[in-house]
Amino acid sequence: QVQLVESGGGLVQPGGSLRLSCAASARTFPFSDMAWYRQAPGKERELVGIITGGGRTNYLDYVKGRFTISSNAKNMIYLQMNSLKPEDTAVYYCKCAKCGAGYSEVWGHGTQVTVSS
Repeated sequence: QVQLVESGGGLVQPGGSLRLSCAASARTFPFSDMAWYRQAPGKERELVGIITGGGRTNYLDYVKGRFTISSNAKNMIYLQMNSLKPEDTAVYYCKCAKCGAGYSEVWGHGTQVTVSS
């Protein structure tokens, strides 16, 4: 089964930027859509954005214009986060839609992003 490992999280001041990475242990493009999710304390996990196997992207309205998803078209996706707000504080997860057995989804373990002054 493909494994996903996120990295790049940390502490950043409001208005700052971070770039998250998600590395898959095997090639995922163009076979599967990939996505970034986040979960803030006390809240449900929510979709931040997706990148399809063909490279198209779509985003949660709240992050449009601030976050950008990209890939290396092989086994990596990235989440460039600009103009960060305290409300963006969460654990960010990477998901591969069809990387598991029987084309099931696979999740990474997450990386913490904290936006605070």
